[in-house]
Amino acid sequence: MTTAARETLPTPFGELTVVASGETVLASCFGDPGWLGGRLDGLTVQDGRIASTISAAVAAYVAGDVGALDAVDVRQAGGPFRQAAWQAMRAIPPGQTWSYARLAAEAGQPSAVRAAGSACARNLVAPFVPCHRVVRSDGSLGGYAYGLDVKRALLAHESGVRWQEMKVHPLRPQTGGVG
Repeated sequence: MTTAARETLPTPFGELTVVASGETVLASCFGDPGWLGGRLDGLTVQDGRIASTISAAVAAYVAGDVGALDAVDVRQAGGPFRQAAWQAMRAIPPGQTWSYARLAAEAGQPSAVRAAGSACARNLVAPFVPCHRVVRSDGSLGGYAYGLDVKRALLAHESGVRWQEMKVHPLRPQTGGVG
């Protein structure tokens, strides 16, 4: 049985809970980490500090080094196609998006578009494996486990859009009228 530390880090996109063993991220999520529990079989998780290299990468990402998470080691269980899809997601440059169809092709199975979507949905280490960079073929956002507002905010951040330049903050609900 593997033992891992769990730490929650503040980000402009919501609290990011990271579960790590040594310098390897095993799971992460925005918001309530409770849903991760059932997906971490064989892992004993304790509240504590994660490796400073991981928390430093998150801080650098938030500060604008949008490639900082790429250097963080990740590990998650999955079959050959999911592993290939997750590896392909890490090749999507920050500030760009790929369609589910392109992800399937880059993962070696061009006809496995639904499986590519499933790999995104089963990704336990977002945003370290950036499934938020995968969109529908028509360019619409598709889904995201942490909500489309978070996906939109991550994509805007990676594209260099500063919060001050946006007409609306992507994570603040709009109540109508002029803000």
